[in-house]
Amino acid sequence: MSDATDKPRILIVDDVARNLQVLGEILDQAGYEVTAALSGSQALEAVQNDKPDLILLDVMMPELDGFEVCRALKQDPATSAIPVIFLTARTETDAVVKGFAIGAVDYVTKPVNREELLARVRLHLELLSARRELERQNAALAIALAEIQTLRGIIPICSHCKKIRDDRGIWEQIEIYIQQHSEAVFSHSLCPNCMHELYGDEDWFSDMPDDLKR
Repeated sequence: MSDATDKPRILIVDDVARNLQVLGEILDQAGYEVTAALSGSQALEAVQNDKPDLILLDVMMPELDGFEVCRALKQDPATSAIPVIFLTARTETDAVVKGFAIGAVDYVTKPVNREELLARVRLHLELLSARRELERQNAALAIALAEIQTLRGIIPICSHCKKIRDDRGIWEQIEIYIQQHSEAVFSHSLCPNCMHELYGDEDWFSDMPDDLKR
């Protein structure tokens, strides 16, 4: 869903071809782009080639079952954010809890009720879209904050006293201007040349602690 005009992409994973056909027709008629996989290994390969927006994942499959596939998806940073809805004929509490524990967002029992399936799919796609938009806004905000704290362009500075003229036309000490326009914090001391010019006593200066000379 990188663009508002794109169809959301849904991957259906089930080892029974008839189930894939039925689910595919329901989702296709609802306006979704559908891909299918007949096994857990096919599903993991398909996700790497073209990441879907949501996965409908059968629990009971030979070789890699749905729990193993979901666990692999959630352990991979590239696929961990993809919502997984389990398809299961098992209604035991422990199976449902196990699915949530490894990262599934929801489950639908088989045989599938069309309206329930579409409602759950629509809900989790909307949540995904909202999360992506929030992440986009947070990234834009981080960039904006970084820009605010960055000095750039031509800055008018007095060649004699070294004061800087700000956007209001007011001349300020250079350290005040920099502190207001960046995250820098100043501490004040005297360099050796200024110390000598002001006090002229090099022996006295040489006896001062080092942190006062910096």
